[in-house]
Amino acid sequence: MLAAPGAMADLPGADAAEQGISAPSPDEAAVPPVSSRIALPPVDPAGAAPSAPSLDEIEQDEAAIVVSGQRAPRQDPMQAINQASYDAVQAVDDAVIAPLATGYRKALPGPVRTGLRNVLRNLTEPVIALNFLLQLKPGKAAETVGRFAVNSTVGIAGLLDVAVGKPINLPYRRNGFAYTLGYYGVGPGPYMFLPLVGPTTVRDVFGLTLDRFLLPFAVGGPLQHPAYVIGSFTIRSLDERVENDALFRKIREESNPYASYRELYLKTRQAEIDALKGKPVVLQDEALLPAIVPTPPPFVDAPPPAPPAPAHSAAVPDIVFVAEPVVQPLPEG
Repeated sequence: MLAAPGAMADLPGADAAEQGISAPSPDEAAVPPVSSRIALPPVDPAGAAPSAPSLDEIEQDEAAIVVSGQRAPRQDPMQAINQASYDAVQAVDDAVIAPLATGYRKALPGPVRTGLRNVLRNLTEPVIALNFLLQLKPGKAAETVGRFAVNSTVGIAGLLDVAVGKPINLPYRRNGFAYTLGYYGVGPGPYMFLPLVGPTTVRDVFGLTLDRFLLPFAVGGPLQHPAYVIGSFTIRSLDERVENDALFRKIREESNPYASYRELYLKTRQAEIDALKGKPVVLQDEALLPAIVPTPPPFVDAPPPAPPAPAHSAAVPDIVFVAEPVVQPLPEG
């Protein structure tokens, strides 16, 4: 499986199984060396996520951020290797992963897939609580432990997310060691595109490794069994492949999909770290890609009011953390 979550990057939300999913022609996989502006409006965590124009349709100005396949940017010194990995992932996805994900979507109804997703996400709550403690947020750590206790019992081992609804009202909050490292000022390091991880950085790979290493100790020994490791990885990857197909298709419509996804990943990742620190999150250069499955960003202490949207912008998309490879959409049928 080619798409694994990075740094607690599961994306709960709307069920994409009801959406029409189609695969592009082979010509669409080519990445022409055409520059695109990536323009990010101010972030409104409560805003809706309307359909957004293509990056190529956004008017360029002197302040535009230009991405091009002709020159490796500072944060992507291994661009040639990353681009080759990106191309290989798409080729394998077209031949193997997309058909498997299509079969997974057809074999399991949406509620069943949601239940499996909830179970796997519930198992990460102890590590999330630990990282809230490391970030000196004992209140959020206690809430996370409460979520884990309620969903593990009343929610039938996490199959149902009972804690998110009334009267408990404890939403899921993503966290992990990569967040903690960023919270204390550790830089992301070079950008990488890895076949089994997707878009990531040196810091995020290290944090994800710690998350996965400590999870069996936090939850229990059976999580170290190869059957669980392989099974959970397969289910999580197929589910994320199905759930985020529309986002992948949107990215592939850009003139340089690889560069567009890299910019989206790096900027939204930094926005999540800033939100965790309680800083105002105002992104001036965000890619206008649709928020397919909105997920609350990490806990923000007393967030400041969102600045007004520019006059030419009707609405602002939610921040969506992305940690899956850019791959081809699933075929219809």
